[in-house]
Amino acid sequence: MKVAVLMGGSSDEREVSLASGAQVVDALREAGVEVEGVDRRSVFEFLEAPAVREADVCFLALHGGAGEDGTLQALLSEAGVVYTGSDHLGCALAMDKDVSKRLVRDAGIATPEWLTAPPAPEAKVVVERLGLPLVVKASGGGSSLRLEVARTVKEVEEALERSRSWDDVVVMERWVEGREVTVGILGEDALPVGEIEPAHDFFDYACKYEPGLAQEIFPARLDAAVSTHISELARRAHRMLRLRDYSRVDFILDEAGTVWFLEANALPGLTANSLLPKAAAAAGLTFSQLCVRIVTLAARRSPTGRNSAGDQVFGDVPRRGIFGMS
Repeated sequence: MKVAVLMGGSSDEREVSLASGAQVVDALREAGVEVEGVDRRSVFEFLEAPAVREADVCFLALHGGAGEDGTLQALLSEAGVVYTGSDHLGCALAMDKDVSKRLVRDAGIATPEWLTAPPAPEAKVVVERLGLPLVVKASGGGSSLRLEVARTVKEVEEALERSRSWDDVVVMERWVEGREVTVGILGEDALPVGEIEPAHDFFDYACKYEPGLAQEIFPARLDAAVSTHISELARRAHRMLRLRDYSRVDFILDEAGTVWFLEANALPGLTANSLLPKAAAAAGLTFSQLCVRIVTLAARRSPTGRNSAGDQVFGDVPRRGIFGMS
């Protein structure tokens, strides 16, 4: 089997993507897979790469922009290329925080109240409606880039002014105090729930990628019933947003026990400091096994039937029971 790992892109998460891609390449080589990394800035250039045309499966290690919003996925599907992760619809739904919040809310999953701009009332009216502090973020942003916490009306005004340069819909979200928890989904199963204790007020870009700025606890120190409930909500959100293969869903657990959906990530980070690999490790999977499992899930979609069984190639990676489930 030949695998091409697609990385880079032109979004503001390019460096994270390159880090993810390089580590995926190493992990697959460790498992004995014939693999080649492909770095391009334009998603359209990936289709021109010989490694992509010759690959049985393309492993998508893109983050943000056209690599995660469904554009690349649509191009690969149209070209008949088998690739890992969600298709163009799932990626588009998860990437748009406004749309994803509407969908999970309609499915009965709690999510903090929010407004979007444009259009939106002036900052004072937003604060009267949502209170302070207030989370201001780009609807299509990732890795907590273009995300701010405003604590005064003036800070809301300033954040909205800065957001005009984002070329994106802005989500203004009510702040919910509580514990930050996250759930990785692999196949149809939920990985162990993790809890994040950031050094800053919230899990921002620095806390995500700079060692020592966050404590990430897997499994989370939660009552078993609470963990089960959070896992079920994550699976429901994963299905509601039409995601496949793997994802990561983030929540806030408040003091009253309410679980608030924040966002879903169709292509979560796969660096050494990323949450999904840590969740997989808590389930007993090495990073190499995690990457192999993701490739296996994609290989079964091969239209020619080549490696469609998946287990014929990666027979040592179990499909069920690895998360304490049957």
